[in-house]
Amino acid sequence: MRATRIVQKILANYEGENPGVKARLCSMLMQGKLGGSGKMIILPVDQGFEHGPARSFAANPAAYDPHYHYQLAIDAGLSAYAAPLGMIEAGADTYAGQIPTILKANSANSLMSGSAGKNQAITASVDDALRLGCAAIGFTIYPGSDCALDMFEEISAMREEAAAKGIATVIWSYPRGEAVTKEGETAIDVTAYAGQIAALLGAHIIKIKLSTDHLMRPEAKKVYEEHSIDIATQTARVKHCVESAFNGRRIMVFSGGAKKGTDSVYDDARAIRDGGGNGSIIGRNTFQRPRAEALDMLGKLIDIYKGKA
Repeated sequence: MRATRIVQKILANYEGENPGVKARLCSMLMQGKLGGSGKMIILPVDQGFEHGPARSFAANPAAYDPHYHYQLAIDAGLSAYAAPLGMIEAGADTYAGQIPTILKANSANSLMSGSAGKNQAITASVDDALRLGCAAIGFTIYPGSDCALDMFEEISAMREEAAAKGIATVIWSYPRGEAVTKEGETAIDVTAYAGQIAALLGAHIIKIKLSTDHLMRPEAKKVYEEHSIDIATQTARVKHCVESAFNGRRIMVFSGGAKKGTDSVYDDARAIRDGGGNGSIIGRNTFQRPRAEALDMLGKLIDIYKGKA
């Protein structure tokens, strides 16, 4: 597989990694309609575990079928498809080699009580990813949770094993839990901190949420004000988050969140592009729409990341 100069430059930032990990990162960066551009769009479909089947798929019943998501990602020309073990297994043979896959290796669910603590169970292994031909494992951490230190230790060990076997690691870093207010989950100081934590844990690709201009921690607020850190626009906040992840030396993609209007989705993508982010990991905003509408939206997003819209 060839690699453009842009992709070669990105891969050169991963100085401690072996050729296997870099080859799998390259496979995602060179895949699809954004291949070679340094930008990515990933389709994540772990919402059935997180929210339940009806909340996830009833809006577009075709999406109950795991094959639907593989085919959507392929036909749209996306960079990769991410899902839990069962979803990947359900189409791994039919779609082998047609699109890079990311095995989501831990998951939560919405049936647990509020007193259970913000945590996720490990639900797949590095050997599962190797067996299924995945390019990467995916893992969620919750900075701010009382369970966060356990999650950090889990992904540290799993990331070490994955790298030794030539598998890349994607970390979903979502502030959540006892030390974080609801408004603070997307506060710029907290979101940037979450990106830094993921980078320090060795993530090859970091997934965070787009942030607001809220500053949750008083100590951080003083620093932001003292140094006049620009957080006034979404583009500025993306730029700050990218800086927080080794000044752009790690691939950073941003979550699409709950389903919303198309204009908002496009505005988010422009802010990510202009702020130096590497792209979107967008699920419900695509697969909860009819297939034709989803393909049209993804096509427009690709054009935005190419600088055409």
